[in-house]
Amino acid sequence: MKPTNNFALIMAGGVGSRFWPTSRANYPKQFQDLTGVGRTLLQQTFDRLTGLVPEDQVYVLTNASYRDLVQEQLPLLESSQIICEPAMRNTAPCILYAALKINQRNPKASMLVMPSDHFISDTIAFRTNVQIAFEKAAAQKCLLTFGIPPNSPHTGYGYLEIADKNASVSSIKKFTEKPSIEKAASFLRAGNYFWNAGIFVWSCQTILSAFLDHQPKMYALFQEGITAMGTAQEEAFLATHYPQAENISIDYAILEKAKNIHVVKATFSWNDLGTWTSLHEQLAEKDHDNISVKAHTIAEQSSGNMIYSSGSKIVVIKGVNDFVIVDEKDVLMIYPKGHDQDVKEMRKKTLDEFGDQLA
Repeated sequence: MKPTNNFALIMAGGVGSRFWPTSRANYPKQFQDLTGVGRTLLQQTFDRLTGLVPEDQVYVLTNASYRDLVQEQLPLLESSQIICEPAMRNTAPCILYAALKINQRNPKASMLVMPSDHFISDTIAFRTNVQIAFEKAAAQKCLLTFGIPPNSPHTGYGYLEIADKNASVSSIKKFTEKPSIEKAASFLRAGNYFWNAGIFVWSCQTILSAFLDHQPKMYALFQEGITAMGTAQEEAFLATHYPQAENISIDYAILEKAKNIHVVKATFSWNDLGTWTSLHEQLAEKDHDNISVKAHTIAEQSSGNMIYSSGSKIVVIKGVNDFVIVDEKDVLMIYPKGHDQDVKEMRKKTLDEFGDQLA
């Protein structure tokens, strides 16, 4: 692909504790093939950029301890394209630092920002939507996010209220974070509310101006490292300055304060794959389907189960309905589907009793 002004930042620094016991601190979910297609979530995210962003204009932001995993799974990347954060500080600091880095390389650049662990099945529609966003970001000083048409009153997502529900790109009226079930149901009926996908496009100049206006302290903190970027001093600068940044998401830091926000109405299917239950929802054609990833399952009088085995084990079940069954070499976890928030607590109890090596 010829060089363009289009760049991308893939955020791959999380631990994914709600996908425990498969997702571990030393090998989190973005580096796992959770969907059983032969490519990890990170690799699928990278593949999605084909034809949109040249390979040498893709950056991956990750934890310093995951550098080798990124390099192993994405061998086309140069080491300079892997940004290692020395401390977890949520999405605003990493996006600001990457925008400064990309802007230094190309002052006309626009950047796509996306998590490494989302599931998007319609790649063609995704690329079409992102191209629309790139063109608008290059032409106007606006910050674009992608809105997913809701199909249920989901309370685990943020919602975007848009001005024109019929337009492919609309200005935004309001952000609402994780509403109550009653409010989410009213949003669904209204028709002009969309799930916030957490995928963004903007020119580097526009997002940097937004940080200068709304997060001047953070901007000044990282601006000090401009001369170090791309040099042997960059790692030392990150080690001393990055941990000083406020731990804050891009939504709270910028998007809920800026006035120039637009929403691209997504035409691609999307799932944030936040839990084992959401994985079942994505892979199952019908709610009562048993879904097996890597496991070889024999099921009788059983339905609606999510079954995962990292060792390709044969799993035999009878009279089991709506359960998550995860088999790892050292942990077998079985719990009712839909109780995903309990996984973190179950993980904590296991570590307290059997040791942090299971983290």
